[in-house]
Amino acid sequence: MIPRYSPQDVVELFSDEHRFDTMLEVELLAAEGLAELGVLAHHDAAQLRQRRPVIDTEFVAAVDERERTTNHDTAAFVDVVQARIGMPEARWIHYGLTSSDVVDTALCSNLTQAMDIVITEAIALRDALTRRAVASIDIPITGRTHGMHAEPTTYGAKFALFALQVQRDVERAQHARTSIAVGKLSGAVGTFSNIDPAVEEYVCSRLGLVAVPATQVIARDRHAEVLYACASLGTAIESFALEVRHLARSEVGEAEEPFTLGQKGSSVMPHKRNPVLSERLCGLSRVLRGYLQAGLEDVALWHERDISHSSVERVVLPDALALTVYMLRKATGLADGLVLHPERALENLTTGSLGLIFSQSVLLALVDSGMSRDDAYRIVQAAARRAVEERRNFREIVESDDEVSLSNDTLTRAFDTDRLLVHRGRFLDALEWRT
Repeated sequence: MIPRYSPQDVVELFSDEHRFDTMLEVELLAAEGLAELGVLAHHDAAQLRQRRPVIDTEFVAAVDERERTTNHDTAAFVDVVQARIGMPEARWIHYGLTSSDVVDTALCSNLTQAMDIVITEAIALRDALTRRAVASIDIPITGRTHGMHAEPTTYGAKFALFALQVQRDVERAQHARTSIAVGKLSGAVGTFSNIDPAVEEYVCSRLGLVAVPATQVIARDRHAEVLYACASLGTAIESFALEVRHLARSEVGEAEEPFTLGQKGSSVMPHKRNPVLSERLCGLSRVLRGYLQAGLEDVALWHERDISHSSVERVVLPDALALTVYMLRKATGLADGLVLHPERALENLTTGSLGLIFSQSVLLALVDSGMSRDDAYRIVQAAARRAVEERRNFREIVESDDEVSLSNDTLTRAFDTDRLLVHRGRFLDALEWRT
C-alpha cells in the first residue's frame, strides 16, 4: 500500500522484520516442543533461544542476499538463522518442518494481530456514529427514496442505522479473527510424517492460535474471510460517506464535512467545500472489494498445495488490512466532525418539499373517512402533481379540492411531523451496546 494510506502500526505488522521475527519464534517454539518430547536436550533448546539473532534491516538484507542463491525465501531464512545461531544446536532449526508450517503459522499470527486493530477501530467508528445518533435523534430531516423526497426521518435515525451496519461488521470481523487465529506444523502434506502432533499443539498454544488440520497449507477460505470482513467494513464506510456526499450537495446543504483553517476546497474556486474525504472513502472501498476477489481466487489450490496464492497474498493481505484501518480511522473522524445544518434540513422538509412528504398521511386520512383506497390515491396524486406544477403548498391544494371532506383537525394531524416521528426512539433502542 502506498504511504498515503498506510497506518504505521499496521505497516510494521507486515514488515519483513516482523514477519521474520514471527517465523523465528515459530522455529524456536517448535524446537522447545521437540525438547518437551525428548527429541533434543532442553539445554540445546535453551541455547537456541539464548542465541536468537536480532531481526533487523541487516538480517533482512542477509536473507535477501542468500535468496539470490537458494531462489527460496524460507530456505534462505533458515540458512541465515542457522548460520547466526551456530552448530551444533542450529541443526534443530526447522527440524521435521516444511516451509508452510512456519510461514503460514506466522502469517496467521500476524493477521490475528492486525484483525485486533481492525476490530478496535471498527468499534470506535460504531461508537462515534452512536454518539451522533443519540445527539440528533430528535432533529428532523427529509427522508429520500430513489433520490426523491419521501417522508420525514431524523438525523439520528440515519446515524443509528449506520452504527448498526458497522456493528454487524464488527461481529463479522470478530468471526474472521477467530477463523484466522490458527496454525499448523504437520509437515509436507499435513500428515505429521516427521513431526509429532504435540509440537503443533505446543507452538500454537503459545502463540495464542488453535491447531487445525491442514494439507501443506492452511485452508485459504480463512484468509478470504478476513478479506471479506475488510471489504464489508469498507462498504459500510462507503454507505455512510455516500450519504454525506448527497447531503453536502449545494441543492441539499443539510450536512458538510469539517473544514479546517487554511483548507482549500478548489485550486481555482475559493467558495468550494467539496466532500473530498467522503469521495476518497467511496473510492477506496472499491479497492477493498477488489482484494476480496483476489482472495477468493486463492482458495482453490492444486492437490495438497501449490504456490499460486503466495504472490497474491503478499500484496493483498497487507494492503487490505492497512487500508481498512486507514479508512476506519478517517471515517471515525468524519462521523465525529460532520457538521449538520438542521435549519436547512427543516427548510427542505417544509418549504422545499411543498408539503408533499405528507401525501401518505392524507391518503390514509381519506381512506379512514370511508373513501376507497384507489379513489383516495387518485385524488392525492392529482393534488401532488398540481403542487409541483404550480409550485404551491400541497395542503392548500388539498383543502381547496371539492372531493376532499376532511376536517381542519384531521388535516392538521395529517401534516404533523411529530406524529410521523413518534417512534424514532426505537432506532436508539436497537443500539444495544449504548451505555
